[in-house]
Order: sequence, then structure tokens, then C-alpha cells
Amino acid sequence: QVQLVESGGGLVQAGGSLRLSCAASGRTFSSAVMGWFRQAPGKEREFVAAISWSAGTTYYTDSVKGRFTISRDNAKNTVYLQMNSLKPEDTAVYYCAARFGPVRFNKYEYPYWGQGTQVTVSS
Repeated sequence: QVQLVESGGGLVQAGGSLRLSCAASGRTFSSAVMGWFRQAPGKEREFVAAISWSAGTTYYTDSVKGRFTISRDNAKNTVYLQMNSLKPEDTAVYYCAARFGPVRFNKYEYPYWGQGTQVTVSS
């Protein structure tokens, strides 16, 4: 089992920045693929970013490339999502997720989820 707890959400003006954190406990974190997903009101939960267990490879959805950066600190059992140049369309609940095995972008491939943290970007 893996337990995930997100933090760092909040209200920010367009163009601003936020850093989300996801603290993990339980099964060996350092061997897990970590992902960030988001869900806006009335929309499906969508993939945002993922990072391999070694942090050697990162993946992003097109809409956040160049603005968001995913990283991890295996010594602290924590994964981060640095979000810069935020836009109102980034407003959503952001979820941290974990899986063991290859990197995947489909939410159904991730068995472990945090409770989510709200990010609101005002125009």
C-alpha cells in the first residue's frame, strides 16, 4: 500500500506560481512511478505530468509543457509539481498518484491516489 498526501494548493492570480507537494508513505516510494492529474468542475480527471522512479524521465501534457515541472526527492519520499505562468484554465483539483511498473498516462493505471488539493487561478 502507498499513502499519498498533497499540499500546496491555493488561490493565485494569472501569471503566478505555486508548488504542489505530495508526501508518500508505505511501500517503497523510490521504485514508484509518480503522476499528477487534475480535475476541473464538470470535466474528466486528466493527466498532467509523470516522473519515472529514477527521476531520469519526465512527461507532460502539451498544455503545461514549458510551464510546469515535476520532480521528486526519493530521500524525502516526496514528489513536487512546480507550476509557473498559471492560467485560469489550470484551475482544478490536483491529485498525486502512484503506480509500480512502466510510466503510464491513463488514470485507470494508477491504483494509489491522494485526496487532492485545490488550485484556483484568477484572471
